[in-house]
Amino acid sequence: MSNTLDLAKQLIAIPSVTPDDKGCQEIIARRLKNIGFEIENLRFGEVDNLWARLGTSGPLLVFAGHTDVVPTGPVDQWSHDPFKPTLVDDIMYGRGAADMKSSIAAMVCACEKFAASTAEPKGSMAFLITSDEEGPATDGTIKVIEWLEQRGDKIDWCLVGEPSSTNTVGDVVKNGRRGSIGARLTIKGIQGHIAYPHLAKNPIHQFAPVFSDLVNEQWDNGNEFFPPTSFQISNINAGTGATNVIPGTVDVLFNLRYSTEITHESIKSRIHAILDKHDIDYDISWEHSGKPFLTPKGELVDAVQAAIKTVCGIETKLSTAGGTSDGRFIAPTGAQVVELGPVNESIHKIDE
Repeated sequence: MSNTLDLAKQLIAIPSVTPDDKGCQEIIARRLKNIGFEIENLRFGEVDNLWARLGTSGPLLVFAGHTDVVPTGPVDQWSHDPFKPTLVDDIMYGRGAADMKSSIAAMVCACEKFAASTAEPKGSMAFLITSDEEGPATDGTIKVIEWLEQRGDKIDWCLVGEPSSTNTVGDVVKNGRRGSIGARLTIKGIQGHIAYPHLAKNPIHQFAPVFSDLVNEQWDNGNEFFPPTSFQISNINAGTGATNVIPGTVDVLFNLRYSTEITHESIKSRIHAILDKHDIDYDISWEHSGKPFLTPKGELVDAVQAAIKTVCGIETKLSTAGGTSDGRFIAPTGAQVVELGPVNESIHKIDE
């Protein structure tokens, strides 16, 4: 495992806070080029992306991941320099250790070992690496997929190295993800003196019954792979800060993580119907960041489960829980997508 550990350390030592790759992809590309991969560097906007492929025939297996990491937060609260990978009792600390530079190192080293032992592999292998996964994700994997689609390159199987595991590596793999749609809602009232409510219109009071309807709405019942769709309000803001002023507007941020039992268009339509029912003056803007996807049992899922059983000696659980990943951009092309990576308990935290 020393090669994997050494490469992981090399990548973690680079402060590639999103969306700045800072040379991580150059290191990866050099390693892959040495074993025969064709390298294509793709820059969209301010984002660096890497497409590297070995072979020209199908089927095509892609290893997908990202070199960008989230900011460290207060460095003085870390036990060790976040960009100086440190081993303590066989645990490696550093920003990106779990999410997900260790996965990239494992993928690269696995391919090096495979290339050394296999003279004529069947099909092709490729890497799709971006530095825009932790940010807005507008110039990363989604743009690479558009580029691949335009030139007719089709991915059959994709292994995403996101940290999927719960207690030990391989105990959980993600074979799908929920969709995500969010909105910014502004309800318009009339600002006024709190002692003269008949001369004003309080948008907070207008929002109260809307709030109740949205929270109590049964969006769907989920299915064997997905829990029921979840509606959550993340922010409510109104008022001038004074105690004697009725606010003129109230701003509400909310998000729904939704299953395959419903579409984002249906969600929008039902929310508009709830708002219109209460006869309020409002504006709403939507942000749809990904449709749900599911890879049922089949070639890729079966192979991943069998490999985990062989190497780790455990039965793996399939899950669609958690947030979104770049798998949401790859699955709609028809590819089978599975996420397998380290334990995710420490991701985005101090002392990752």
